[in-house]
Amino acid sequence: HTAIREDASINLAAIAEMRGRHPDVEIVLIESGGDNLSATFSPELADVTVYVIDVAAGEEIPRKGGPAITKSDVLVINKTDLAPHVGASLEVMERDATRMRGDKPFVFTSLRNGVGADKVISLLA
Repeated sequence: HTAIREDASINLAAIAEMRGRHPDVEIVLIESGGDNLSATFSPELADVTVYVIDVAAGEEIPRKGGPAITKSDVLVINKTDLAPHVGASLEVMERDATRMRGDKPFVFTSLRNGVGADKVISLLA
């Protein structure tokens, strides 16, 4: 579901049901799709917040800021393999992500190829 809602009870109920069926589960990832960079999220409902952006959306995405870019625990800049095909500069994205996030971590990945996955996992551990 891609709607951002104030009431998280639907997601919380789904998590409770899933954990009831699979009591050994160690991690639950909740994805809120969409491209609203200024949307707010409730970090108090999550142990860790991860925001994933797509290089193909443009190199200016990190500098646009917004709470997801600036406040998420981990920023994943995915699909780096597409950068030369869409005219995106990874150097510009790195500079802007560093400026917008300060000391908070971000990772360049090409998850289709497995590049950077280990780094993401280590940041979530």
